[in-house]
Amino acid sequence: MSTYFDPYDADRPLRMGCRCGAHASEAEHNAETAAAELRKRSETEDFQAYSNEFIEASLVKALIPQDALRRNFLRAVGRKTAMAAIASVLPAGALTSLQAMAQSKPVALEKKDLKIGFIPITCATPLIMAHPLGFYRNEGLSVEVVKTAGWALIRDKMINKEYDATHFLSPMPLAISMGLGSNPTPMNVATIQNTNGQAITLANKHKDKRDPKDWKGFKFAVPFEFSMHNMLLRYYVAEAGLNPDTDIQIRVVPPPEMVANLRAGNIDGYLGPDPFNQRAVYEEIGFIHILTRELWNGHPCCAFGTSTEFIKQNPNTFAALYRAVLTAAAMARKPENRELIAKVISPAQYLNQPEIVLQQVLTGKFADGLGNVKVVPDRADFDPIPWQSMAVWILTQLKRWGYLKGEVNYKQIAEQVFLLTDAKKTMKQLGMPVPEGAYPKFTIMGKVFDPAKPDDYAKSFKISKTV
Repeated sequence: MSTYFDPYDADRPLRMGCRCGAHASEAEHNAETAAAELRKRSETEDFQAYSNEFIEASLVKALIPQDALRRNFLRAVGRKTAMAAIASVLPAGALTSLQAMAQSKPVALEKKDLKIGFIPITCATPLIMAHPLGFYRNEGLSVEVVKTAGWALIRDKMINKEYDATHFLSPMPLAISMGLGSNPTPMNVATIQNTNGQAITLANKHKDKRDPKDWKGFKFAVPFEFSMHNMLLRYYVAEAGLNPDTDIQIRVVPPPEMVANLRAGNIDGYLGPDPFNQRAVYEEIGFIHILTRELWNGHPCCAFGTSTEFIKQNPNTFAALYRAVLTAAAMARKPENRELIAKVISPAQYLNQPEIVLQQVLTGKFADGLGNVKVVPDRADFDPIPWQSMAVWILTQLKRWGYLKGEVNYKQIAEQVFLLTDAKKTMKQLGMPVPEGAYPKFTIMGKVFDPAKPDDYAKSFKISKTV
């Protein structure tokens, strides 16, 4: 008997469509209902004020991450001067003021019909949900969000200009800009799509091997070479005394194929994006060994970006995209919206995942596959700031593992690729004090990373390929 409409499966509906008859499935019905509620919430004065403040605060936070410096700066120059300086965070010509960016004042868009690529993972939540919630349309854009099979294809379509903008892994724009694994093509990170949101998942047969020191000979999957997943997995096993290039195998596997490979025994585990960590638990074939937030709380994973050429040619269109995605990020950061968001992005055209799996990821209340129900509200978060020190850390790891050769100008590359740098230049031109602090320090597995000393950091590890 086919199991597609199995009447004896308690978890499958017999209904061919949805309860109202207007949708192909109950999931699509639920998604549209949830999207309508979220659109309603987004149209309230309270949310619009919150969203505008969120965008403005995000930019100010990126420029001046330390509260004491921010307060001193505002006292010294005043609100209007500060806003004029922060307005230059976007590329020259994008907007005339921060208020225009935040409040969507009408401007002439250079290009309205856009294609944006995404991989079906929860990291892409802001980029995806901006589509059904109408945030792109509100900016005067007609956007097609295109589900894409893998990261190499995302890279190629961006280089070939088949996509106007895309969902990136945070290290990808750095790698593409430098010509690592492809022809060099300048790319920019506009926002970080998500922070945290990853985990190491192991097959159930390894429940007795929770210590990474016991993983010699294991086969692991990561979604792409130039990914935070690869960098964090290497970091984690190296801290346990294993060489990731000789003691384990690391394979590139597209995220949607990770669960099937775990089930088939082709891999012992993976450091992958959600929802596929939670999907392995749902399928009862794996368990969550550790969330990556426990390695580096607040680490970047995916980003929203485009080519430097696109920004220069379409500054107003880029600014409109920036607003739409940041508005979605503002909504995604609110815990009370997470269950509805799970409904919106679960259907086949987006993530094609069981709603309960996405709810567990986004709300942070989840089964770990070891018999525990955990509550970790920031398991996945959507802080959009592309700190340049994040880029510097990524570059140190690319250097550590031999992807980058020779001398590296860490700061120059970080500021060319991760946006939010022009404000400092404008402040200096206006004779204003330029605050320190665009490069905050981070703590990874108990060790402080100082972005001012990247070479020393890259050379500080006992296990590495080359420095």
